[in-house]
Amino acid sequence: MASLGCAGLGVGLGLWPWRQLLARAGAAFAVHEIAEGVFAFRGADEMMTAANEGAIANLGFVVGADAVAVVDSGGSAVEGRKLLDAVRAVTRKPIRYLINTHMHPDHIFGNAVFRDAGAAIVGHRNLPAALEARGSFYLRRFREQIGAAMMEGVEIVPPSMLVDDRLELDLGGRLLGLRAWAAAHTDNDLTVFDRNMRTLFAGDLVFLGHLPTLDGSLLGWMRQLPELAGMEATSVVAGHGPVPAEWPGALKGEQRYFEALAGDLRKAIAAGVPLAEAVRTAAQAERGNWDLFDEYNERNATAAYAELEWE
Repeated sequence: MASLGCAGLGVGLGLWPWRQLLARAGAAFAVHEIAEGVFAFRGADEMMTAANEGAIANLGFVVGADAVAVVDSGGSAVEGRKLLDAVRAVTRKPIRYLINTHMHPDHIFGNAVFRDAGAAIVGHRNLPAALEARGSFYLRRFREQIGAAMMEGVEIVPPSMLVDDRLELDLGGRLLGLRAWAAAHTDNDLTVFDRNMRTLFAGDLVFLGHLPTLDGSLLGWMRQLPELAGMEATSVVAGHGPVPAEWPGALKGEQRYFEALAGDLRKAIAAGVPLAEAVRTAAQAERGNWDLFDEYNERNATAAYAELEWE
């Protein structure tokens, strides 16, 4: 883990005495420096609840000589404000960008906090349509799930900058390469690569420990894994799970799960097994390898069955 000192990043980036200030922000929201100028928060491997403040996704930020970019805003405005406080505990530099890796509430419900702080919100070209289609549903559903108090201040805030394919952001001596992917976890997955530190923010294209969740295309996700693995990173911040993780080794678990899921469903489809029965048995060999398996596996299998039927 990199450290800040008078001869290092602390002078060049004008950072505050951030270790003490981060401690004041509270142990419940612990942000760690995982590479020089790269900070990450690990979310809980849980469903979103009022008790965990929606803080189940991994978040982060990168500090350049001129500005800061935040990667995802969290699952509530409460969490978004804690992340903003964590940034301010590190540096006074302006927060120029908030990058949304995809549409899911645990990654975007804090957007209004960073919009109000002056950040341009950056997302995949498909993100506005996805938020338009699902935003009202998300607000209703999570008001029921985590409560009205925790939903206070949450808005569906679409991106003001779109990534059609690739985009490079310069924070001042710190280049971030953004890439829009074809449908996989969702149809609006975006990755962020810090070229200086060779650190990849993969969003939910990478899960560790927490069962991958499918809201896009299983086949698309599987097809893109080799290209994703080929990115010249040395470490990754997954959307869920331990941070940082070694790259590309972090992909092994979900690749194994996808192969088991697809293999079992293909056999079931070939044998004429109906969907309701197939989804109960698919990928059961993977049960012991993942948290939240029972919460998500049948949902994944249902979506994948429909896709694989039409191969």
